[in-house]
Amino acid sequence: MEYKDYYKVMGVARDATEAQIKQAYRKLARKYHPDVSKEKDAEARFKEVGEAYEVLRTPEKRAAYDQLGANYAAGQEFRPPPDWGAGFETGGAGPGRSSHSDFFDALFGAAARERSRDTEDHHAKVMLDLEASLKGGSRTFSLRVPQIDDGHLTLKERVLNVKVPKGILAGQTIRLAGQGARFSAEGAAGDLYIEVDFQPHPLYKADGRDLYLELPVTPWEAALGASVKAPTPGGTVDLKIPPGSHAGAKLRLKGRGIPASPPGDLYVVLQIALPPADDDRARAAYQAMAAAMPFNPRTQLGV
Repeated sequence: MEYKDYYKVMGVARDATEAQIKQAYRKLARKYHPDVSKEKDAEARFKEVGEAYEVLRTPEKRAAYDQLGANYAAGQEFRPPPDWGAGFETGGAGPGRSSHSDFFDALFGAAARERSRDTEDHHAKVMLDLEASLKGGSRTFSLRVPQIDDGHLTLKERVLNVKVPKGILAGQTIRLAGQGARFSAEGAAGDLYIEVDFQPHPLYKADGRDLYLELPVTPWEAALGASVKAPTPGGTVDLKIPPGSHAGAKLRLKGRGIPASPPGDLYVVLQIALPPADDDRARAAYQAMAAAMPFNPRTQLGV
């Protein structure tokens, strides 16, 4: 079998500290978790990272791995001494049922499984409707969480009812104490950190605490100015369009964005909507306007 370089899998130096290894594991676990990652081999990479972390985070296993692997390189043929892994047997999956790689089984024994001395946090990402942030409330999510089942790593589907705090922003996390991974029957579960992102909304686009709304107006409303109705998260308002407005102009409604601390703003972005010239009367109106107001919008282009 080929020798596995667990340090390369984790992307850390061979003299990395325990904190650096843990930080690398959390980053890679988030990157390759099947619920989050778009990589084709995400589940395999997720298990590979978990296997590497199990060895490198444990002083005894790391020391044994370093001692035996000092003269090996990644991909090189690996043959451990007879009964090398016997001292790491702790019972569990039984021969042929381990979820570890053949390399791990040869190094530490097919049934090796550390009884975790600490807990493991779990990270997941969920898509929220924007109303959950605007109003708060509970949402139900289905997540796949890693756990040890009969001695080997599995992904178990769990349904959680989560209270979403009002004003939460995209990229922020919700911590659920004791809802993370459990890597031994005796050990306590870690925490579950849920990273939030927003589903596309039919009206608003979120940017941090601020919201953006594209509002169609007629050419005469933009040119002459007008008072029009505009939707906001708090209800419909009368919005004053300044004379001479153009497409892309932004009108700020202070404090009408996401109700964070401080609250965000709502930016109304004007879009000019042209009436269709779909009958003789409409075409005549456009022809009269063209005759009354000669205008070349391409002058700045030199044509």
